[in-house]
Amino acid sequence: MPLTYDYGALIRGGPQGEVGLDPAWLEQAAAAHAGHLGGLTAKRAAGTHGFFDVPDDLRTLELCTEYAAQVVGRVSTVVIMGIGGSALGTRALHAALSPALHDLDPGNGSPRLLVIDNVDPALVADVLRVVDLDTTLFNVISKSGSTAETMSQFLLFFSALKAQLGDGWTERVVVTTDAEQGFLRPFAEEHGLASFVVPANVGGRFSVLTPVGLLPACLMGWDAAALLAGAARGRDACLRDDFASNPGALMAASGHLMDTRLDHGIQVLFPYSHRLRLLGDWNVQLVAESLGKRTADGTRVGPLPHSAVGATDQHSQVQLFVDGPQDKVFTFVRVEEHADDVQIPGPPAGLEGLSYLGGKSFGQLLDAECVATRQALTDAGRPNATINFPRVDAAHVGEFLMWNMCATAYGGELYGVDAFDQPGVEAGKVVTYGLMGRPGFEEHGERVRAAQSLDAARRVTG
Repeated sequence: MPLTYDYGALIRGGPQGEVGLDPAWLEQAAAAHAGHLGGLTAKRAAGTHGFFDVPDDLRTLELCTEYAAQVVGRVSTVVIMGIGGSALGTRALHAALSPALHDLDPGNGSPRLLVIDNVDPALVADVLRVVDLDTTLFNVISKSGSTAETMSQFLLFFSALKAQLGDGWTERVVVTTDAEQGFLRPFAEEHGLASFVVPANVGGRFSVLTPVGLLPACLMGWDAAALLAGAARGRDACLRDDFASNPGALMAASGHLMDTRLDHGIQVLFPYSHRLRLLGDWNVQLVAESLGKRTADGTRVGPLPHSAVGATDQHSQVQLFVDGPQDKVFTFVRVEEHADDVQIPGPPAGLEGLSYLGGKSFGQLLDAECVATRQALTDAGRPNATINFPRVDAAHVGEFLMWNMCATAYGGELYGVDAFDQPGVEAGKVVTYGLMGRPGFEEHGERVRAAQSLDAARRVTG
């Protein structure tokens, strides 16, 4: 069964009351849908929106599967070097498709998976401390081959590998990068490294179903074919002509209208699932980096994506959600069938007050908390929707990923921005290059150093 999207509590006059979308606004969105769909379809046909076609690339799936079969029996740990879109998707897949404590006890001969998505020295030093270089596979992921964070990690691990393994280091590195551009492609070819291609027309935050996420999926033994099949199903649903049955168009229009018409610009993704918790982090980057832009006339636009996890954040954020400012819209993610559900035993003598829990399951408790929190927000007049997972598996995760990527692409059409560039990120990169002494970027470093000297006059010491 596919995912379902329930949005009745987003509509004015729904169970949440009068704070919600005017049905007339959705009628207008439906009338405009053909134009937005046509725009995306034209860009897909022109080859600029390649993420739409990734689920159909079965040749890449075959190549990833073949490589994994060659190495996985000789690998105890897979280390992913990447950041942003080169890491968040894989982290989310690992959480969703591996056992909850997999890296403490992998079992079944599958490797541990470490995603190194920061350059904090405490993190990279610990990776070197805990991995066995003789049995660790390092996957360096950078489309440009110049990402400072990723490439600094690679320089460290490359040095350690070469020192310990000599020429054998080449068997412990696999590269995921552009087919032709950047520093990594010629380096991989020169040293005969195994390598995979990030399509030129697929940006980092849309790349989770390319070898960026597909190769780790094959190495870890997740059902990569089902992941792509679910994504294809999600894509097809999001390309429907009928607005009312198109989840991507509905999600995009609802979010855009809540933001621009009702000033509910904080969009909270609230999965009630430990396994789905990191989909929130992935979605934050997808939405923020795609839609937080300036329009052609200089207007600043975009929602603020946020993530919460049930039931954990009932005890940290729900107080704010219920009684705080009326500026948020919530999307719950509810799981209908929990794998490996566990029964709650009856209480011993002296704890009879807990007897209502005995004989129930943890899945029942989690679902009850999801329903209760949603009802509490609804009773407080907070607009909300729900995405229902029949179960957490590769197919439904792939479908969810594609729903959200398509919704983000529609969002670009609605906000009038290019959802596939990131000029604000690039601005920070060039300053980093200048501060680190990269040739050609010196002036950016000098400008920031001068500003820092002025700021020192306004420093307070504790």
